Amino acid sequence: MFDDDFNDDEWGPMEETLGKYEEVKKGRSVSIMDEEEFERVIEYYFQNSNEEQALLACDIARTYYPFSGTILLLKAEIFTQAQKYGQALKALDEMEQYDSNNLDAVLLRSDILLAQFKYDQAALWLEQKSGEYGGKDKAEILLELSDVYDESEEFDAVFDTLKRVIKIDRRNEEALQKICFWAEFTERLEESVALHTQLTDDDPYNALAWFNLGAAYQGLKHYEKCIDAYEYCVAIDEKFEFAYRNMADAYMRLKWYGKALEVLEKHIEIAKAEDVIFEAMGYCWEKQKDFARARQFYRQASQLSPQDDGIFYKIGETYAREKQWEKAVKSYSVALHLDKDNASYCMAIGNCLMEMNVKSEALVCYLNAVRLKPGNKTTWVALIRGLYITGYYDEALTQLAVAREHCGEKGDFAYYQAAVLFELGKAKEALLQLEKALKLSPARVKIFTDLNPEFLLRTPVAELIGKYKKNKG
Repeated sequence: MFDDDFNDDEWGPMEETLGKYEEVKKGRSVSIMDEEEFERVIEYYFQNSNEEQALLACDIARTYYPFSGTILLLKAEIFTQAQKYGQALKALDEMEQYDSNNLDAVLLRSDILLAQFKYDQAALWLEQKSGEYGGKDKAEILLELSDVYDESEEFDAVFDTLKRVIKIDRRNEEALQKICFWAEFTERLEESVALHTQLTDDDPYNALAWFNLGAAYQGLKHYEKCIDAYEYCVAIDEKFEFAYRNMADAYMRLKWYGKALEVLEKHIEIAKAEDVIFEAMGYCWEKQKDFARARQFYRQASQLSPQDDGIFYKIGETYAREKQWEKAVKSYSVALHLDKDNASYCMAIGNCLMEMNVKSEALVCYLNAVRLKPGNKTTWVALIRGLYITGYYDEALTQLAVAREHCGEKGDFAYYQAAVLFELGKAKEALLQLEKALKLSPARVKIFTDLNPEFLLRTPVAELIGKYKKNKG
């Protein structure tokens, strides 16, 4: 109810109104102030954090207008802001004697009960009062009730209450925006589809209803249906930017990257440039193997979000895909500078250095990755693979033992141990490890054969792998 705007209006400049009030307060005024003038004075003091003077103005106003519900409501609001809830409720009780159907008073009492954590009382009060109102006023009370249920963590009741609002007012923007979230949160997406299908049938130009229908289908992974709904949404409101975002996401899920780019380009035309949009466009170009264009958009994203290490990592990935190892290392290094504790970045740099034949520095990177994430199998595999490639077979066996201490027995570890043992000429032990690996992870045998395809020329190896492939089939 309080208004922050104290510009001059039909009651004259604020200074003039305050001067008039001071005369009334001192008992020197020859004219009586209008009720609205008192309201302005009360609001002025309240907005300037002068609770004492605001309450005094209320009391003086009531000597002139003892039956004013508005003055009492202002007094209740001041007490509420001061967390003097008992006095606020007393003012509301008195006010209801003169104005029993004031919507602001209904909502304020609910706010007080909420502030006192009396959720059940607040819900009961609003349910009772909702029966006394109709139309948009009833919708307003039900929206307040949905907030009460949210505070009390009765989330299904939030969804149900918002449905009631929409039945009263199918264009209620607040209810439509909120129910989109709650449909997903409460996992009532099928119900949301039914609700919004009916809404769009009854009101085919309701852009928010089409958006919500699209979001519900998207949550159910019905991407083509959700795209159709978003198309209707933007046909009605061509500046509905979230519809373009979601539609692009749906196209990306379907791997229709060209279509996704068209939608994202439209989004750029109608909305402020954002890093996430440029990043999504980079992703689409990357998926279409146009790495130069992907970098162009990733760089635009990085200009808007220069501290986002993930974008620099993605730029590095595009260079790595093109085998431009030095440029990839530079991008990965920027990412690592921004997030010094990221093991994935250490491994990516290590992989590039390995390709560049700078193997000792690559091993340092892998060791850093292991140090950062000792419980992660991937970091150990990168280190052990690096040791194998560089011919440090004994060290590889040592690190495999440590890796098992941290991660337990894994098929990958057994494959690497088998390969190392073969390189050391310990064929019998190697075959035992290979059999263990095939028992643990038969589908990952390519780890072993990629390390050295000549292993397959060994008859016992070929027979052992053949046996497990046959069993798997």
